[in-house]
Amino acid sequence: MPGAGRVASKIQFRRHSARVPRSTPREAVSQETCPAGAAITLREKGCGAKPHSDSWGFFVARAVLSLRRTLCLRMLSRLRPAALCLFVATLAAEAQPAPAATKASGPARSVTDDTGRTVFVPAQVRRIVSLAPSLTETLFALGVGDRVVGVSDYCNYPAAARTRPSVGAPLNPSLESIAALRPDLVVAAKSANRRETVDELARLGIATYATDAHSVEQILTSIEHLADALGIAETGQQLTGALRARLAHLQQQLAGRTPRSVLLVVWHEPLISIGRNTFIADALRYAGASHVIETEQDWPRLSLEEVVRLQPEYLLFAGDHAAAMASLLAALPQRPGWRKLAAVQQHRTLLLDESINRPSPRLLDAIETIARQLHPEAFRQNAAPSPPAAPGFAALCSQAPAENWTQPGLAGWPVAADAEADRSRRTQR
Repeated sequence: MPGAGRVASKIQFRRHSARVPRSTPREAVSQETCPAGAAITLREKGCGAKPHSDSWGFFVARAVLSLRRTLCLRMLSRLRPAALCLFVATLAAEAQPAPAATKASGPARSVTDDTGRTVFVPAQVRRIVSLAPSLTETLFALGVGDRVVGVSDYCNYPAAARTRPSVGAPLNPSLESIAALRPDLVVAAKSANRRETVDELARLGIATYATDAHSVEQILTSIEHLADALGIAETGQQLTGALRARLAHLQQQLAGRTPRSVLLVVWHEPLISIGRNTFIADALRYAGASHVIETEQDWPRLSLEEVVRLQPEYLLFAGDHAAAMASLLAALPQRPGWRKLAAVQQHRTLLLDESINRPSPRLLDAIETIARQLHPEAFRQNAAPSPPAAPGFAALCSQAPAENWTQPGLAGWPVAADAEADRSRRTQR
């Protein structure tokens, strides 16, 4: 009988429904509710309990699929041969991927990033997502700011970068937001982003290029490598050539000058400074300064007693909140420990913007600013004109300024759980 099958199916459904209880739904987990440090992936969005393979819903779905298959076969049996061929051709065409999705950026080419990873970069990179403030600045300095479709938090320079959508903090960006922007290339910095982020993007099939610079010269080389990966090697050479000319000119002006002893304060409570192997320490050397802290740690914590014993000639404070930092400097003579420093008593303190913390072309501005503050006599006596900036870079520099793969096994990439370190360097890199 025609209805017998349906009755039997209903009886079967009731039996399975009575025998197997429904699985209890769980609250979906989002990026806000997941614990810090967990690798958030697209497949984990709303990761509630999976339905049991023997649940009532499974048999309903199987019955529906069986019914649809039967109806399709009956329909196909009634079609004429010509119509049947047209129907099959239509299905085959719908199964093919859209040409724009596979050929929009052309064939990929293999490049090696600063961390030694092999990255397959499309021949035409039209859409870029930047995961670090320093890389955003570099992309604009290279003249490809119009290709930047997404940035991370703290990407505040140049002003045009603030108009781009944010994909979240550098240590824990939203992979869903990145994928939604359909980038041809994501650029990351080993000093600011986590290895897990790069690995997850690779699993999603998104090309990700990582930089890793520990000195001023390595920053310039890294800019050249990035420009080559973007297919604008000549522009990269022009930019770094102009930056090297500025450095050479500065070294001529500082020739024969005794370096000033300084302490650069990254964060004042707790007191955090820089180690000798950081690009910031190298930048200070170019500026005619000698950092009083000589340690292998990149971001060492210090005691005020140790600083008082060392008595640096100058105190340099780096930060992106000028008003708050100015208030701090004004209060130093009344603060215990700090008031014992000759640099505080004689007002030899310098407030720097975030450019000193970012391994980007704008680092040269910070180096020249520090040099002029520490050695003003050198610039009064040597008034030779500075070398011209590279084409396209002058406009960027003329704007008024407004930023460790360390867990074992991660080769020095930052760890998401290190919130305090993130706070101290959140405007960096």
